[in-house]
Amino acid sequence: MKNLIALLAIFSISACQAVDPLSAKNDFKTRWWYIGFTEPAHMTVWVETSAVEDVKGRIIHHVAAGAAARSDYENGTENARGWVGIGGEGMPVTGADLPKRLFVRWQSIVERKTYAGWIDISESTRDIMRNSTARRCYKTPEYSANSAASLNLGLAPGGIIQVWTRDDCFRAHKVDRGQVGIEPLGPDQGKYNGFYGKIKDSSKRYIERFGIPYGSW
Repeated sequence: MKNLIALLAIFSISACQAVDPLSAKNDFKTRWWYIGFTEPAHMTVWVETSAVEDVKGRIIHHVAAGAAARSDYENGTENARGWVGIGGEGMPVTGADLPKRLFVRWQSIVERKTYAGWIDISESTRDIMRNSTARRCYKTPEYSANSAASLNLGLAPGGIIQVWTRDDCFRAHKVDRGQVGIEPLGPDQGKYNGFYGKIKDSSKRYIERFGIPYGSW
């Protein structure tokens, strides 16, 4: 009887050790990841289109477009210099596995230029994306894990693309970075006679005082 009790105790301890309190195996997950866009303060952009080539070699066009997240508050400082926070998750990228590379074509309103090009996504970035939904945050193990991985692309004058992704505790990590060239056809692929949107008054005031902080992104 004593031997039986000892064996049961060992099995019980082993079972407890096998349970990982941070495992998100049974937590809800979506079938897609998300993409969002961010712009530096006062440096307005308009995303015309974006695309992804996933790790299986599939190319999905027109995954997201439109305005980027912004923070145009005026505080008398050079607050457009560098990156201060990023936007939210943005749009779901349906039908794609994790990204191998991303394409973005966007208008830099303050420069009156349009940029377009691909940026590679590293394996280390994809690892963070995978782990962001595979594990619960160690700080809050009682809560479910993130339901979807995400990428956020900062788009800055000069054709700069800065990529962030979030980990299992929803902390933003600055990961891949690249610089793309000018779209030779101009805004909207040459439609509308090269029309760009109006530069905001706050942007005009900022640029008149501080200029465009190239090299800070």
